[in-house]
Amino acid sequence: MAEVGEIIEGCRLPVLRRNQDNEDEWPLAEILSVKDISGRKLFYVHYIDFNKRLDEWVTHERLDLKKIQFPKKEAKTPTKNGLPGSRPGSPEREVKRKVDVVSPATPVPSETAPASVFPQNGSARRAVAAQPGRKRKSNCLGTDEDSQDSSDGIPSAPRMTGSLVSDRSHDDIVTRMKNIECIELGRHRLKPWYFSPYPQELTTLPVLYLCEFCLKYGRSLKCLQRHLTKCDLRHPPGNEIYRKGTISFFEIDGRKNKSYSQNLCLLAKCFLDHKTLYYDTDPFLFYVMTEYDSKGFHIVGYFSKEKESTEDYNVACILTLPPYQRRGYGKLLIEFSYELSKVEGKTGTPEKPLSDLGLLSYRSYWSQTILEILMGLKSESGERPQITINEISEITSIKKEDVISTLQYLNLINYYKGQYILTLSEDIVDGHERAMLKRLLRIDSKCLHFTPKDWSKRGKW
Repeated sequence: MAEVGEIIEGCRLPVLRRNQDNEDEWPLAEILSVKDISGRKLFYVHYIDFNKRLDEWVTHERLDLKKIQFPKKEAKTPTKNGLPGSRPGSPEREVKRKVDVVSPATPVPSETAPASVFPQNGSARRAVAAQPGRKRKSNCLGTDEDSQDSSDGIPSAPRMTGSLVSDRSHDDIVTRMKNIECIELGRHRLKPWYFSPYPQELTTLPVLYLCEFCLKYGRSLKCLQRHLTKCDLRHPPGNEIYRKGTISFFEIDGRKNKSYSQNLCLLAKCFLDHKTLYYDTDPFLFYVMTEYDSKGFHIVGYFSKEKESTEDYNVACILTLPPYQRRGYGKLLIEFSYELSKVEGKTGTPEKPLSDLGLLSYRSYWSQTILEILMGLKSESGERPQITINEISEITSIKKEDVISTLQYLNLINYYKGQYILTLSEDIVDGHERAMLKRLLRIDSKCLHFTPKDWSKRGKW
């Protein structure tokens, strides 16, 4: 059995953790870092095949030293100056990413060819074969995926521009480790999930204090209290473009409010994986959702979008802060982004790849929105109602590719007697109706006061 002193970075071994059911389990983990505090060793572990937000520091008591796998030496390779060199690599270091490619059971429909819709009590409804290699839940509302990739059948290479952009090559040990212990934001204390490039001198603090209105960070409660005597903001800077009940949305220009936008990106990076922070926020607009009470407008979440997007992106990054998750705010943010696209007269799509949680929210939103359209169709003179992909896209502002991939994901498209048929089974209908009963928060277009700008005239930036 190995000794504690022999454990180095790159080792893999089972580590004790509690699962969601509060049961002990021993998943395989990789040691990313080792530190010594007052003679006591701590090990930063990443659980293989688990999301990085579960990474943590553990003591040696939680390590199964009997099953340790030491890093394998890689073959010597020439270095830049021509001298041979080698570095240790962890076992199976090359991570094979799952690519979620849709394999339709039927041909992909034309965007303009009408598809007949079978109603829920249609006598001609027939059983639909499931797509190969795809897990399915009974309600088919798209909440059973855990993939980090969000291409949803449309692979796209990430762009290298923007305030928070995907960069999978940037995967060094520093950015693989959480560096902030705890953030105090208003009445909430948040445990970050991922690395965020806050100034290094702040990463050793037990708590990082943020002003919840301007998001400026301070090293102590006293610093925050002193700041609050001078900070006169009680809502995000920028224009309030939506208010209904206690929910408001503020539009913030990344050029006019650079400091706020950069602080927002730093906070968001704590909860978004596979992102690298860029300080050029000028090309971006930020839409911050808040909840109002007597003390002010408290940030719930936000999304950013490019002022000009050649790829029809209507969202660059999207986040609901952890205290507000699982309460319908994520879908509200998504719905709001498409409401803006409707006013702009465009179809939109989120920038790929999304986080795993972002993908779940989008799949669910697309499914519910498209099913709402299909179930609302009325038949004329006894004929089955018909609708085209283009018509669904125009009504919802969802990009055509996302409409097609969602119909395929829900397994609705069938090819029958020379035409495409969308078959709504009772499972689909029942699952959709149950989901919509729970979806209490909706955007009211009458409460939106938004005038799109023509950002192609660069002088307006």
